[in-house]
Amino acid sequence: QVQLVESGGGLVQAGGSLRLSCAASGRTFRNFAMGWFRQAPGKEREFVTAISWSAGNTLYADSVKGRFTISRDNAQNTVYLQMNSLKPEDTAVYYCAVNVLGLATPTTRLYDYWGQGTQVTVSS
Repeated sequence: QVQLVESGGGLVQAGGSLRLSCAASGRTFRNFAMGWFRQAPGKEREFVTAISWSAGNTLYADSVKGRFTISRDNAQNTVYLQMNSLKPEDTAVYYCAVNVLGLATPTTRLYDYWGQGTQVTVSS
C-alpha cells in the first residue's frame, strides 16, 4: 500500500507560480514512476506530467511544456511540480499518482495509487 499526500495548492494570479509537492509513504519510493494529473470541474482527469523511477525520463502534456517542471527527491520520498506562467485554464484539482513498475506514462489507468488532490486556482 502507498499513501500519497499532495500540498502546495492555492490561489494565484495569472502569470504567477506555484510549487506542488507529493509525499509518498508505505513502499520503496525510488522504484516508482510518479505522475501528476489534473481535473477541472465538468471535465475528465487529464495527464500533466510524469517522471520515471530514475528521473531519466520525463513526459509533459503539450499544454504545460515549457511552463511546468516535474522533479523528484528520492531521499525525501517526494515529487514536485513547479508551475510557472500559470494561466486561468490551469485551474483544477491536481493529483499525484504512482506507477509501481517505474513506468512514466500518460495513461491514467496504469497508475496504481492516487493522492486526494490539491486545488489550484488561477485568477485572470
